[in-house]
Amino acid sequence: MGRQEPAADMTKRATSKYKINRSLGVNLWGRPKSAINRRDYRPGQHGQARRRRLSDYGNQLAAKQRLKGYYGEISERQFRNLYREAIRLPGDTSEFLIGLLERRLSTVVYRMKFAPTVFATRQLINHGHVRVNGKRVNVGGYMLKVGDVVEVVAKMRENGQVVEASQSSEREVPDYMQVDHKVMKGTFLRIPSFSDVPYPVQMQPHLVVEFYSR
Repeated sequence: MGRQEPAADMTKRATSKYKINRSLGVNLWGRPKSAINRRDYRPGQHGQARRRRLSDYGNQLAAKQRLKGYYGEISERQFRNLYREAIRLPGDTSEFLIGLLERRLSTVVYRMKFAPTVFATRQLINHGHVRVNGKRVNVGGYMLKVGDVVEVVAKMRENGQVVEASQSSEREVPDYMQVDHKVMKGTFLRIPSFSDVPYPVQMQPHLVVEFYSR
């Protein structure tokens, strides 16, 4: 994020994001510029063919792809490990899964509006531009605890992309975190329940749990 990306890389990344939206048939992040707003069919040769009614397994898979895709560049292995951690906890596994996803540093940086997209958070974090409780953390999957303070390092606080993201009206900072964009610092106040999370599209974490428990 500190240096300019090659145009080809930026184009590839943008194309990939839009392809996810079209393949899943939803505007995952609710962005006005999403290609699905213009072409609401899947990419590829047979993209405009009528969508078939999904089986139970198909619905579970689609729910998993939506939830996993929403959080950006998280691998299948990482996603499955979060499910395994959630299922070990007593109570509603789907609620615990959402709580774990929302505790990831990359998610919190996005929620605090320090980056414009879930994909941009990876670059910001990987390049060492984010601190947690005063210490640099360069792992997007780092799990935050209640009360942890997240901040953008001083040299990046005036970065155009960071400032633009913080001022964007596309989304609001949820009430389970508190942010001061003047100093690009925020506090993770509590672990949210599923109903607290501001997903732009319908998510069905209970179907994700069913998918992995088959």
